[in-house]
Amino acid sequence: MTIQVTVRLPDDLVAFIDEQVAAERAGSRADVVARALRRLRRHHVALKDAEIYALTEPDDDTLAIIEYTGSHPVPLDG
Repeated sequence: MTIQVTVRLPDDLVAFIDEQVAAERAGSRADVVARALRRLRRHHVALKDAEIYALTEPDDDTLAIIEYTGSHPVPLDG
């Protein structure tokens, strides 16, 4: 399900969005905005995870996860 929302954006951001669509890096303005919001949401989840890890003493499993993920980046749009 989708919900239509109306937002006001500065001219330069709209120009950037339109450039992305014109270059066929996105199918529509809505695609560009949705992708940016998904990235922002993932960023906030990662920050929360980092706070949790900072409060715990790492064990061997945690260190192995850190080492593995450090060498296997996740695609931004994955």
